[in-house]
Amino acid sequence: MRTGSLEVRAIASLLSHARVGVVVPKFKHSGVDRNRLKRRLRELIRTTLLHGIPPADIVVRADPAAYEASFEQLAAQIDRARTQLCRLFPAH
Repeated sequence: MRTGSLEVRAIASLLSHARVGVVVPKFKHSGVDRNRLKRRLRELIRTTLLHGIPPADIVVRADPAAYEASFEQLAAQIDRARTQLCRLFPAH
């Protein structure tokens, strides 16, 4: 699924919890920019995405536009992804 500047892929997991990976390509940005974006995404995933989602293996990949997105815009996109994941993988 695509949520503005993020691409989220998920597959059901046999584990009892969700696992999330974050991919942030350079896209001609500095290491400082890349690490800042990774920290923002990890924090949003920890506080927003992991609460209340069913067990799944999830990969969040940033597009070049994610470097310019504000924290609030990224938060809205992660929340949208959480909503869609809950629809795709209903709790048992």
